[in-house]
Amino acid sequence: MNAPSPNPENDHAADMNTVHASLTFIVPQDSKPYFESTALTGGQAKVFFKTEDHAVTIQDMRPLAGELSLDQQGFELRTRPTAVADLYDDAAVARDYEAEIIALLQDVTGADQVVVFDYTRRSDSAEGAANPDGLRGPAGRVHVDYTVASGPQRARDALGADAVERILAAGGRITQINIWRPISGPVRRSPLALADAQSIRPEQLVATDQRFPGRIGEIYQVAHAPGQRWYWAPEMTRDEVLLIKGWDSLDDGRARFTPHGAFQFPDQDPNIPARESIEVRCYLVHEA
Repeated sequence: MNAPSPNPENDHAADMNTVHASLTFIVPQDSKPYFESTALTGGQAKVFFKTEDHAVTIQDMRPLAGELSLDQQGFELRTRPTAVADLYDDAAVARDYEAEIIALLQDVTGADQVVVFDYTRRSDSAEGAANPDGLRGPAGRVHVDYTVASGPQRARDALGADAVERILAAGGRITQINIWRPISGPVRRSPLALADAQSIRPEQLVATDQRFPGRIGEIYQVAHAPGQRWYWAPEMTRDEVLLIKGWDSLDDGRARFTPHGAFQFPDQDPNIPARESIEVRCYLVHEA
């Protein structure tokens, strides 16, 4: 039985903690928006479209953690400690942490195959977090990492075009999932807000080119609208992870795209430790 979608009008709402904070949304425009990635600029991303901040209510997901579903809301909160002591150690991440992530996703979803194809560290410190391709800060605009076009294209890159064609032709399913973990905790600065995917209408997802050295990707920026439902997990620890669906090959009413983005508390203390996180991007294969 599928879990019900959290809703501000349901019986849980009165018991929820909430925060009122600003999220940054795209302003829709006539031409296709684009931005130059940090990998291209060597510093901050350069954006060629307008954004606007909207104050929204962001609800504590913890009271609903047992009901959240990748196929309904598009995200889940799980407790899953890591044995990797230093998540800034690229060799340890590639050797040990990726193996932990694969085991986690197979356990949670029953996937026949899990392929890790990317990971990124982020920090809201002044300098950002170290990555093989440079320093990176939190993603401040609400977005989805893949689109109806780039989700399957990135799958072909990660799994092989022949494999993707075979899996889908045989009635199988492919999903893209991000696993977001604090490198240290608890997170008290610049946490991650996630939208209930069922509260987002297709017209609110704005396909946007993301320019890299040598290639152009595509993500969804998100336009603000009444009725969107936003959640966060207060004071996440290093032992916790968020599973976030970025794309699903099935288009049958289940969650396919989950908007998310960092936000700042209205009374955020600049002297408390910076938020540091690592996100691992994976494709999951469910054979028919």
